[in-house]
Amino acid sequence: MTIVPLSALHDNYIWAMQAGQACVVVDPGEAAPVNDYLAAQSLQLTAILLTHRHHDHIGGVDALCRRHAVPVIGPRSSQMPQVTQVVEDGERFACAGIEGEFEVLAIPGHTEEHIAFRYGSALFCGDTLFGAGCGRLMGGTPAQFHASLQHIAQLPPDTLLYCAHEYTLANLRFAREIEPGNPAIEKRQARCAALRAQGLPTVPLSLAEELETNPFLRTRQPAVSARLAAQYARPIAGGEAAFTALRQWKDQF
Repeated sequence: MTIVPLSALHDNYIWAMQAGQACVVVDPGEAAPVNDYLAAQSLQLTAILLTHRHHDHIGGVDALCRRHAVPVIGPRSSQMPQVTQVVEDGERFACAGIEGEFEVLAIPGHTEEHIAFRYGSALFCGDTLFGAGCGRLMGGTPAQFHASLQHIAQLPPDTLLYCAHEYTLANLRFAREIEPGNPAIEKRQARCAALRAQGLPTVPLSLAEELETNPFLRTRQPAVSARLAAQYARPIAGGEAAFTALRQWKDQF
């Protein structure tokens, strides 16, 4: 199966999964990039997957469904009437034309209903985890968000993370503020800057690299604890407390 990023809106990625002539898309914030890709590749849309309710992830669904009679698979939410097939944590399902099954992971925090779709070594994680960062709290709780990130962190390190925004360079600047002595962050900054200079995406993300460079997955590292203590002039325990402090700091960064 081929996975292709379709640029949408300002900095969104719509993920298109292609197998033969079948295509499944994740979080279509716009319809035009999807329809253009389908036409250019002579593909048939067979399903739409949604991770959460925000308009930049579902804004193109109505227009796509007027043109393509396909299931819309996503979480239960009163703000997502487009969903025709509700899925929940641990559930597995198949999409027409795509061999194998998708697994649903509940990863609330950015929003209360947020889910991810796992397919083999690929995880479509919406706005929960970004390159070297994470989403804002926009409906869920810090406890939920921290638990969701820990859930992702425990997946196999060769997992590839297909997030929905190109935020990596901005997040790496914050990561370097948190861990200025981490050489992996500096190395990643240089590589990602070179990719963006060529107009190339920094995603998908390697979970192994996120574990080395993403402060929101490194809340129990001594260097992170020390930096938080200096910033807030008090000791901050690792785990959820550190996540909450990091998120508050990043919101103002």
